[in-house]
Amino acid sequence: MYTGLAMSCLFCKIVDGTISSTAVYQDELCYAFADLHPQAPVHILIVPREHIDSMMEADQSKGALLGHLLWVAAEIARAKQLGKGYRIVINTGPDGGQTVDHLHLHLLGGRPLTWPPG
Repeated sequence: MYTGLAMSCLFCKIVDGTISSTAVYQDELCYAFADLHPQAPVHILIVPREHIDSMMEADQSKGALLGHLLWVAAEIARAKQLGKGYRIVINTGPDGGQTVDHLHLHLLGGRPLTWPPG
């Protein structure tokens, strides 16, 4: 079932269905689901099915996957009618606010978002 670090990874368990979630989108490369602690009316997490700890570990060979994740975020934003705007965030490492060691995108929208974020 799990190998190496993915054995204890929260998002790997969500992707494979061991932990339940509210699916928003899925395909062969990624899985998107509603955040349990939303920071905006729309807060979707988009995770690759492949376990990658963070952007620090995403080398050039992951370029197509990273592009796909951004495309999926835009598709979900269109489906959620976020035409007035939205934010896509990738937190990397503890100082960047990453709390789960599995690369993921946050799609936030549904209200005006301020800058700087925090």
